[in-house]
Amino acid sequence: MNWYSLATYELADRKHAGLVVDNALYDLADAGRACGIDALRLPQDLNAVFANWLGHALLLDDLAARIPALRAAGKLAPVDAAAVYAAPYQPRRIFGTASNFYEHADEMGTKLAARSESQPYIFMKAETSVVATGTTVLMPPETAKLDWEVELGVVIGQTCRHVRVEDALSVIAGYTVFNDISARDLNRRTDYPFTHDWFRGKSFDTFGPMGPWVVPATCIPDPQNLRMTLHVNGETMQNGNTSQMIFSVAEQIAYLSRILTLQPGDLIATGTPDGVGMGRGVFLKPGDSMTAWVEHIGSIENRVELEPDPAHYGAR
Repeated sequence: MNWYSLATYELADRKHAGLVVDNALYDLADAGRACGIDALRLPQDLNAVFANWLGHALLLDDLAARIPALRAAGKLAPVDAAAVYAAPYQPRRIFGTASNFYEHADEMGTKLAARSESQPYIFMKAETSVVATGTTVLMPPETAKLDWEVELGVVIGQTCRHVRVEDALSVIAGYTVFNDISARDLNRRTDYPFTHDWFRGKSFDTFGPMGPWVVPATCIPDPQNLRMTLHVNGETMQNGNTSQMIFSVAEQIAYLSRILTLQPGDLIATGTPDGVGMGRGVFLKPGDSMTAWVEHIGSIENRVELEPDPAHYGAR
């Protein structure tokens, strides 16, 4: 399968589903019309794509494969250059895997049991944290230790429970880049006997940059051999590989599916390599720019700004 991706783009204040082929963005509806496909057969957005991934995957593969010939014949043109990428879709739920790289656990001072004696440690992050590449990450006044974490995002493509490790990759629709923004000083608490609070430290609005698109799983045959990097203001902070995970993508899916039924559109943020700000004693500040990149997927860039005065907010 040749590489392509599924994207959501915004143009003239409207969001549209698109396909990225040969580094160019095409409108999904336009591509369907050029191929003579009934518009009723095409999903209206990527939420609908992943809600019925098994019903849409082959159709999208076929469309993507036909786009180069359609463009060469003058039957299809890329989207206007004024278009910007939106978040690809809205995850149903976001599951985050904590301390899934030994080097990252070391830099955080986390003592792990032997792998043979442990299982993945997974928390939930608010789905409302998701924002697109090119948008702003808002630094809330409650934190002075805002941090970055580049992660491979896994999009689930079918309803599943009790998935075996050897079958787990088959339930994946695609992969994306995820930056698990974390307020380190809010991840810990002293007012309760429970010392960790990952939900609070990671769930503020804008704390989940994602994108720039979703690459179908068929285009990435081995999710356990992908380089991943994160730069702050052009300086390399993280430089790792998914091969360094303690628990593989398949093992994380199998573990989660033993607890609950995974649903199409669920997102798993599969862990981050070392090089985060907490380990360096360096944290994000207003004006900083982050670029998170995963091999064979792409990169997302987000700038940090102070959150506006809470007095400007109200019930909406």
